[in-house]
Amino acid sequence: MRILKTIMFILLLQLAAGSAALHANQDQPAHNKGAGNGSNYVQREVRHELMSVPWYSVFDIIKYNVNGDEVTLTGAVVNPTVKSDAENAVKHIEGVEKVNNQIEVLPPSPMDDQIRRAEYRAIYSQGTLSRYGVGALQSIHIIVQGGHVTLEGEVDNQSDKNAANIYANGVPNVFSVANNLAVTGGK
Repeated sequence: MRILKTIMFILLLQLAAGSAALHANQDQPAHNKGAGNGSNYVQREVRHELMSVPWYSVFDIIKYNVNGDEVTLTGAVVNPTVKSDAENAVKHIEGVEKVNNQIEVLPPSPMDDQIRRAEYRAIYSQGTLSRYGVGALQSIHIIVQGGHVTLEGEVDNQSDKNAANIYANGVPNVFSVANNLAVTGGK
């Protein structure tokens, strides 16, 4: 019970700080139709707005692609309001004419919720990985659907990516772990 209270406190702190991480592993635009600085402005604003979406947490991932005046949102979220809030936040940005919201809302599952908490403890309680959980911008996102875990986000080096994979695979009741963490070299 004490561990559950601690996790809930951490999550509430994270939410109170504004939002969890939205990482720079969003899709790059396929091409810029002469948008120049306008496209860079839209990308910065989309990232900024998505980082401010309420209830966006370490258990969600939102990616985006800017193509001219259209923004495509992808990813997976636990709370359906995060999907609609993300779309609403982006569609009011100057230069955005259309938002294609392809964010998947994960189905409710007590077992998946249990796995999310266990994965969070397994990854963020490790000395080597705890630094990725400091502050409101958490680098490693834990997506769980039907007992299958996907790790999304960024880490500084390959050994951290490997460690996250090992700890994630050590959680009971997990069918598989897909490690999509990007190694950024500490950028």
